Amino acid sequence: MSDSPQTLPVSLEHASKRYGATTVVDDFSFEARPGETVALLGPNGAGKTTSISMMLGLKHMTSGQARIFDHMPTSTEARVRTGIMLQESGLPATLKVREIVELFSRFYPHPISNAEAIEAAMLTDKTERRIADLSGGERQRLYFALAIIGEPDLLFLDEPTVGMDVTARGIFWDRIRQMHARGKTIVLTTHYLEEADALADRIVVMNKGVQVAEGTPAEIKATVMGKVVRFHTPSVNAATLRALPGVEEATLTDHTVELFTRTPEITVKALLNGPTIVQDLEVGGGTLEDAFVRLTA
Repeated sequence: MSDSPQTLPVSLEHASKRYGATTVVDDFSFEARPGETVALLGPNGAGKTTSISMMLGLKHMTSGQARIFDHMPTSTEARVRTGIMLQESGLPATLKVREIVELFSRFYPHPISNAEAIEAAMLTDKTERRIADLSGGERQRLYFALAIIGEPDLLFLDEPTVGMDVTARGIFWDRIRQMHARGKTIVLTTHYLEEADALADRIVVMNKGVQVAEGTPAEIKATVMGKVVRFHTPSVNAATLRALPGVEEATLTDHTVELFTRTPEITVKALLNGPTIVQDLEVGGGTLEDAFVRLTA
């Protein structure tokens, strides 16, 4: 199905959600452009899941409007083009992996093959296993297979790699990149900030129901107006480090020190002229985690 150049895969316009006197989402607008991967980030309680639910028509909004490919989110036209991977999908525990994938494939007019969906989810050797017997990470991967079985143009991934080990997470990232390369639009929520940094074209940060930042990962990280000085040391005096000129924060993990400073040249000069033994010195920009903490503090 073709769209006009102006058609957005998903948009949320001035959406609010209130429960009595409590406002969960407040006048929040969001959009994802064709072929774009957007990460929606925020601390617990920021309103991310509520916003996603409103985009999908799963939760009634107090005010505002949501559209998917210029249709109501609950319409057939929207749903056959949308794949959804939620944190917990409530699947029948007694069904086998093969059976649930076969069932979901019948909901869509042009699904990919069951074998392709199962292979993409790294479950080829688990097709006869019942859902109740899957591990947490395997269940997450099954949700991914069900989200992509309909060959969606728009894919929602809500905390997709929770419970996955490092190897599975890396493979999963590759699957997401492959879908992005094929022009799919992806909306991602995650608490793994390195995941957002690695996959997203654009990041939207929410806090307390409102948007507090938006931009590319590089632009978000650039909001941290300073540098991080990292080094190893066999012994350290925390008070001495915090007293260095320009240092605003100092953290020590095992024998690794990180100093946040807005004047890295002055800080490093004082550090090297001081009593601290410095090994493997690095000076780098702020990380996405640094920016996230400052934006949502």
